[in-house]
Amino acid sequence: MDGDRQRLVATMPLHAITSTYGEAGLRDRFAVEVASWAPADRLRMERALDLASRLHADDRRDREPYVNHLLRVAIRIMSHYGVHDADVVCAALLHDAVEDHPAELTGGSAEQPAALAALAEEFGPRVAALVGAVTNPPYTPDRDQDEQYREHVADSLRDNPWARIIKASDFTDNGAGLIHTTGPRLYRLAGKYAPLVPVLRDLIARPDTPLNAAAKEHILSQLDRAAERFAALRGDAG
Repeated sequence: MDGDRQRLVATMPLHAITSTYGEAGLRDRFAVEVASWAPADRLRMERALDLASRLHADDRRDREPYVNHLLRVAIRIMSHYGVHDADVVCAALLHDAVEDHPAELTGGSAEQPAALAALAEEFGPRVAALVGAVTNPPYTPDRDQDEQYREHVADSLRDNPWARIIKASDFTDNGAGLIHTTGPRLYRLAGKYAPLVPVLRDLIARPDTPLNAAAKEHILSQLDRAAERFAALRGDAG
């Protein structure tokens, strides 16, 4: 990465990096963010990115490689939220691994507990616990899935303050991603995410959420903008 591009991607908004440079640009930004970390922590985060890249190699998120989403979630936590905790960054990179690719993690078993155990062995129990807190469990087929999703988020994050940070970045990225979504899926996702905004708002504002006041205000303002966007979309749908 040459010096001019390094300086550029270090200051660009994440979705601008995505649209201009794609996955390569996000990887460059990730490298900038972790460059000053202790070597052991940097190595763990790079290993987590390597594993996430392999697990999600064939996955797509709308028009882009799925790994772009994982990179943005992790970078946002470091750059925008000011978090300097390698476990949290590793968990952010791997936050969809257990839900989407449990068999690949375990070498055969598709059970979530086995996949979380594999992560714990590789990255430690705290990373596995954080991933577990943001992993959706199998849904009961006779109940509304969106309702179960919201209940799980509220229940799992209530007693896991660090996992709230991962979910906030994930939710922000999903909400921003609606800009690139069209058709009926756009309105379905707005209906799914809109009721979760006040839940996340309450969780982030709690005193035990381990972020400084500026980071909390940044997240809360993003949630407010997301609520306005969702309301507009739901109004259009009506």
